[in-house]
Amino acid sequence: METWRFEAIGTRWEIETEQPLDAGSRAAVTTLIEAFDAEWSRFRADSTVSRIAGGGEVPSPADAVAMLDLYRELSDATAGAVNPLAGASLAALGYDSKYSLTASTARPAPAEWTEALHWTDATLSLSVPGVIDVGALGKGRLVDLVLASLSSVDGRVVVDAGGDLALRGGGIRIALEHPYDPARAIGVVEVGDRALCASATNRRAWGDGLHHVLDARTGLPVRTWAATWALAPEAMLADAATTALFFDGGPAFADARGIDWVRMSTDGRVQASIGFPDELFTRDR
Repeated sequence: METWRFEAIGTRWEIETEQPLDAGSRAAVTTLIEAFDAEWSRFRADSTVSRIAGGGEVPSPADAVAMLDLYRELSDATAGAVNPLAGASLAALGYDSKYSLTASTARPAPAEWTEALHWTDATLSLSVPGVIDVGALGKGRLVDLVLASLSSVDGRVVVDAGGDLALRGGGIRIALEHPYDPARAIGVVEVGDRALCASATNRRAWGDGLHHVLDARTGLPVRTWAATWALAPEAMLADAATTALFFDGGPAFADARGIDWVRMSTDGRVQASIGFPDELFTRDR
């Protein structure tokens, strides 16, 4: 296998193919990622979401309906814990456009976010100031888009963006990294023609107990669950499930969608969906 490694959207990418990707394929991937970032990055002053942060309306990005419709499902499933207007909540804790990593007072996201944020195939708008953050599922969406852009590439293709990956044309075994010890695994899983996403509170962490997985209702980091994993037909759906699994309602959301999942608590307990298809070294009894 040939591996193309590069940095983009704040994470390390690896694309594995049986033959080296040609210059045209690499250029197409680079252009696609740049276009997605230009629309959805809250860290860029020139992005689409930054342009409407004070309120306003813009032509709808191509992915708005798919992502925000799924956000609405996540919000309903988690009683409002997942919310795409949590960007200001993250910034208040120091995960801001300047990466200050200096926390101020916690800032809950607007509870009635669907009254402020509106989306159609034509337009995306905010009726009040707000900061859109699609981190709960955006990276998964981009992984799906990159894999689709390589549809003409023969053989097995693996697109891995910082541990969120999708695969076509074969299978690979992947260890589920222990969130408190990267040299250990809590299990292994076979991924074939589907996606595996993971989320953990030890990633994108700073300060005393601060990390990127927030409860939008409080504006504070979650404390009960340390890591989650999900297997789904698409990376966006798997990514969404890994976020939901940090909250009550997450397992029901995943089960209803036929998603296989695992989560580990901060005190070391491991839960998994019924019939999880691979090997776990420990789990709740």
